[in-house]
Amino acid sequence: MVLMETLFSQGLLGTPEGLAISGLVGLAFGFWLERAGFGSSRRLTDIFYFRDFAVFQVMFTAVVTASAGLFGLSALGLVDIDSIYRMETFLWPQIAGGAVLGAGFVVGGWCPGTAFVGLASGKLDALVFLLGVGGGILAYSGFHTDLVEFNASGDRGLSTLPDLLGLSPGITVGAVAAVALVCFKAISVFMKSRSAAEPQA
Repeated sequence: MVLMETLFSQGLLGTPEGLAISGLVGLAFGFWLERAGFGSSRRLTDIFYFRDFAVFQVMFTAVVTASAGLFGLSALGLVDIDSIYRMETFLWPQIAGGAVLGAGFVVGGWCPGTAFVGLASGKLDALVFLLGVGGGILAYSGFHTDLVEFNASGDRGLSTLPDLLGLSPGITVGAVAAVALVCFKAISVFMKSRSAAEPQA
């Protein structure tokens, strides 16, 4: 018997109650992003210059925590995974969108979520970035009808990592956690070697 329901499974995502709960979750998420240092564009872009891997470590930790939590709750029968909204996979438009988002991240120093955090912290560059995002959305909407075929290309339906790898959810979660630990260890070794190579003041 499933004991925990989601807003999606209950059809409450678009209701005033659902919007209020989503707003509170968003505020909490933004608060912890700021606490993690994601309210600074310099901190965010440092990962691209191999100076600070905090963004990678925090986000990878979040992925592992969320996947392990969902797997555990599902295994206990407390959550039905199918009751959670999952976006369908369309390979080519999502790869293109990821490339555009990544390029914008490097150039602008923000992603849309962290830009709102920066804006709440009074960062002017975050406001400029969000204005650019808004302009990009308006520009895309003007070409949307011409991109219908491309937007539907590479349709994989509700594709998940366990499906892709042909592994059980439990083994997949364990494998992702193991990859995270290896990456974190490699980052630690790299940062120590880089620190040792820097000239001492």
